[in-house]
Amino acid sequence: MNEDRGCALGRIEQMIRYTVWNSGAGGVVIGISGGVDSAVAAVMCCRALSGENVLGLTLPSAVTSEADIRDAMDLCRVLGIRHEIVTIEPVLDAYRSLPGYTEAPAILGNLMARTRMTLLYYYANRDNRLVCGTSNRTEYMLGYTTKFGDNAADFQPILHLYKSGVYEAARDIGVPESIIRKHPSAGLWHGQKDEDEIGLSYTEIDGALVALEANGWNSENPVQEKVLSMVKKSGHKRMTPSLLF
Repeated sequence: MNEDRGCALGRIEQMIRYTVWNSGAGGVVIGISGGVDSAVAAVMCCRALSGENVLGLTLPSAVTSEADIRDAMDLCRVLGIRHEIVTIEPVLDAYRSLPGYTEAPAILGNLMARTRMTLLYYYANRDNRLVCGTSNRTEYMLGYTTKFGDNAADFQPILHLYKSGVYEAARDIGVPESIIRKHPSAGLWHGQKDEDEIGLSYTEIDGALVALEANGWNSENPVQEKVLSMVKKSGHKRMTPSLLF
């Protein structure tokens, strides 16, 4: 780990520690999916607060892979945090009983994300904790998030990190290789991969975002144009609700 990255990780720890202390909360609750984003956020929470003040929740659906559940369990055991697995399928089944319910990947994916966040806030309210978010800057800028779902939280310790930066942090802080090596996936259906769904690799996306920001959000090639289009279309996801009069 170089000195700059070490200092950056130290600032994340300080932010977490101050946020929790300033709120009067007794700790944090975080969704542990088995992916790299939640793993990095969980490790940073443990470094800031110690494991006994962190509750990890894995909230699988019927399409969640056993490998993801296993990686989540292993990570929580290594970190020494309490870990609970709560299936969201009964809640999804209740949605399916609604009159006129339509099952489509995007609709179901949004329901999954919002259901998981509802459960995270239930445990946070019950135990006087804050909800730690696990969003990264790449997906936030693309709008590859669900409003009031995975982009809702009390604080977001890795929101300033591009996906490439999340991987750098994961290696620096010792996230297990089984998590680092797997293809990023929102777990919306069996075999779903984020890069396939977006149509670009995270390396391409991060490079385009960096170039666009440096060039005043003017695109210079087809990849940048595609990324810029996604950024523009998802602007509403990065705005707080406001009065229209």
